[in-house]
Amino acid sequence: MSRAEIREFLAHLAAERGAATNTLAAYARELDAARELVPDLVHADGEALSGLGGEWAHLAPSSLARRCSALRQFYGFLVDEGVREDDPSDALPRPQTRRPLPRLLTHDQITALFAAAEDEARTEKPEAVRMLALLELLYGSGLRATELVSLPLNSVPRDAPLLTLTGKGGKQRMVPVSTRARHALSAWLAKRVVPATNDKAARFLFPSRTGHISRVRLFQLLRALAGRAGIDPQAISPHVLRHAFATHLLEGGADLRVLQTLLGHADISTTQIYTHVDSARLVELVNQRHPLARGVGGGAR
Repeated sequence: MSRAEIREFLAHLAAERGAATNTLAAYARELDAARELVPDLVHADGEALSGLGGEWAHLAPSSLARRCSALRQFYGFLVDEGVREDDPSDALPRPQTRRPLPRLLTHDQITALFAAAEDEARTEKPEAVRMLALLELLYGSGLRATELVSLPLNSVPRDAPLLTLTGKGGKQRMVPVSTRARHALSAWLAKRVVPATNDKAARFLFPSRTGHISRVRLFQLLRALAGRAGIDPQAISPHVLRHAFATHLLEGGADLRVLQTLLGHADISTTQIYTHVDSARLVELVNQRHPLARGVGGGAR
């Protein structure tokens, strides 16, 4: 029961929203989990759905919210398609979730990281030149780790200072490439060598013996660089650098809609996390620097 309607719902997500394969698989898992408790999801009433909250009480709030969201969208689809007249999803629990604030790097840490990378790149060793190019694109353009390691060679800009890439859901976007990053890329292209054992690798900007360098390898390289720069390796990752790119742009006055475009976020609500990050920074600034933090007139309070 319900399997045909679920297949149609997933086809709808793929066709109308351009949902990626991983996204469709996630929706299918959430709906299958619901079907284990309510086999006939299509005709389930509010009473049947209201019991799911207790059955899923062991789930983390974020997991429960994701599962309930899949069900709400499924029932919205059924109503739109005329399969049923009512939407029973109001009976589903509404867990309160709070998106965790991303870890932040200070401007001093970013400076130290680049100083180490630039110093090593002066040796002109291919690995060091590549590391600087990777770092410039992570922090200077805000790329996701997957987007960066899988960049095709033909994505490198020739005249226009823009990089064309394919992000989540197969959606393409253009991101700016700074003058610094273009110089780093030029230096890397002069050193880039494609492994002779793999013709496939020739297509990628950052080739490896298996095709392109992996996300895991990028993670390892970045943490090793952080250690050499005197930064706690546990405090850094490709995603942390993406967060730093966004947060520091916002601090500099970037518009939230522009930031959404640069980051490739489908929903502005995802980008709005950075307004909370900036607010947290401002509160910390007040606590540290405002006279009231030390007592009016400099005396302790």
